[in-house]
Amino acid sequence: MLPDPAEIVRFHDERVADRGWAKTGAARHAGGVWQWIEANHRCNNLLWDEEDLARRKDVPDGAIAANKRAIDGYNQSRNDAIERIDEAILAALAGVAPVPDARLHSETAGAMIDRLSILALKIFHMRAQTERTDATPEHVEACRQKLARLVEQRGDLRDCLGALLADCAAGRARFKVYRQFKMYNDPSLNPYLYGKRTG
Repeated sequence: MLPDPAEIVRFHDERVADRGWAKTGAARHAGGVWQWIEANHRCNNLLWDEEDLARRKDVPDGAIAANKRAIDGYNQSRNDAIERIDEAILAALAGVAPVPDARLHSETAGAMIDRLSILALKIFHMRAQTERTDATPEHVEACRQKLARLVEQRGDLRDCLGALLADCAAGRARFKVYRQFKMYNDPSLNPYLYGKRTG
């Protein structure tokens, strides 16, 4: 069964609102595409916090290096989850025969779900900026305008995902799993990891 984009948006918002979920919350889904939607969203939540921490100026360099290593790990897991989302959706579509001129969609459903996850984080944090009492009215108003734009962008993306899934189910569109091949994380591909560079 294909995931419902509106349900994905609701799930993303619920999880972002629970600020302790990503670090301590138990997984709600144990299998299928939703397991990987949740894993992807968890990684994006953890990445957001690490990216904030990595911008600190009042801690030793070692603390920032630890943040950067955590970012690499979460980003790899995030991309792995995107690929698993795509695999699960394509497995659900395995019985659909594409029509001869079915269009190839360059952005996968998993990549779109990942973008929805990131937009949920942006919307949550931008909304918090509109509620600040220690900021100038100009700042709050600018953030209100940005929030409205983010909400609109997410609505557009949600609808585009729904259209892609409907077209795939009808055989009018298709997509492939695009492997990320994050070379910097692979000890056999990163020259600084498989051996010291010379010269």
